[in-house]
Amino acid sequence: MAKPVFILNGPNLNMLGTREPDIYGAETLDDIRANCSQRAKQLGLPIDIRQTNIEGELVEWVQQARGQASGIIINAAAYTHTSVALLDALKACDVPVIEVHLSNVYKRESFRHKSFVSPAAHGVICGFGGQGYLFALEAMASILSSDNQ
Repeated sequence: MAKPVFILNGPNLNMLGTREPDIYGAETLDDIRANCSQRAKQLGLPIDIRQTNIEGELVEWVQQARGQASGIIINAAAYTHTSVALLDALKACDVPVIEVHLSNVYKRESFRHKSFVSPAAHGVICGFGGQGYLFALEAMASILSSDNQ
């Protein structure tokens, strides 16, 4: 059986739908999970969706991906802008990484313009709400397909 794509979510994403809906929308993390599961099934990709508010746990999941996942789709949330530990883990994981953000970080505060995830990512998708995860799944399917040829 193929290794799953890890879809990793960082702090406060468990509060989607109620936290700053003017920025993040009304969609919940459960809605995103359901949509990702449906799209991944259509693409023939097994997925493993996780969320944590703890930086170290997110780093451990990235480390696990090295042997257990075919790729990582990550919305590191606030850790995107602060975590060198996460960057180091992503650089060492040896699987394709796609960075996702619900909002357009470049329309927001300037501190959000710096990403510690981006140097390890194949690409970045931001500003499309939950649909960005679906775009990331399609991109990951393409990356994995071209890697297997």
